[in-house]
Amino acid sequence: MSLYRDKAIVLRTYDLREADRIIVMMSEQHGKVRAVANGVRKMSSRFGARLEPLSHIDVLLNKGKDLDTVNQVELVTSARGLYSDLDRLTRGLAMLEAVDQLGMEGEPTPHLYKMLVGALQWLSENDSALVLAAFYFKLLVVEGVGAHIESCVGCGAPGEQIVAFDLFRGGGQCQNCRSGATISNDAIKIIQNIVGGQLNLALSLPESAATREVSDLATKCMEHHLERRLKSVAVFERPES
Repeated sequence: MSLYRDKAIVLRTYDLREADRIIVMMSEQHGKVRAVANGVRKMSSRFGARLEPLSHIDVLLNKGKDLDTVNQVELVTSARGLYSDLDRLTRGLAMLEAVDQLGMEGEPTPHLYKMLVGALQWLSENDSALVLAAFYFKLLVVEGVGAHIESCVGCGAPGEQIVAFDLFRGGGQCQNCRSGATISNDAIKIIQNIVGGQLNLALSLPESAATREVSDLATKCMEHHLERRLKSVAVFERPES
């Protein structure tokens, strides 16, 4: 086996045998990696607290045929602050779930790693409910599937004429082209700020009907792209009144 070192965010873990655990991580240089951490569930383990989901780590791995093996782990950034706040924790886990679905094992995707590191930093510093929505919309832009909101995706009418958003077309629509769900002007402006480079302005907004509309739409867009429901965002769903 050959050794290699990389930085990574722990995406998820699951138990293996009596004391071991499989660690799934998004690494900077090697894409999504699955590795076994031997004995990590023992009380005497040196690695246990460093290999929890959301942890940013510097890890030394042994390359294996099917599974790599964790050799050494050092924390770059602890996720302890996120674990003390249920809302931030759940938003962080929702970010991990999306990246886990988008990443492919063994295929370097440095943009996913960098975006996730940045988003978790935003999350640790900002209690805005729009952090998750902004992350989803920015991921979708990088993936090349939207959200196109500056003009109508049907006829190219300017953004001020957009009245609806179509998940299948990946963007806003004017009255003449509309086939998607109605979207408010305030929500359109927020999305334009997110994808147009004015993220700080969007994150400074207080919670409102428009921010909830944007959050709901971001989740729907991501789930449509992934072709599956996101389990981690269920806690934010509001019952119909």
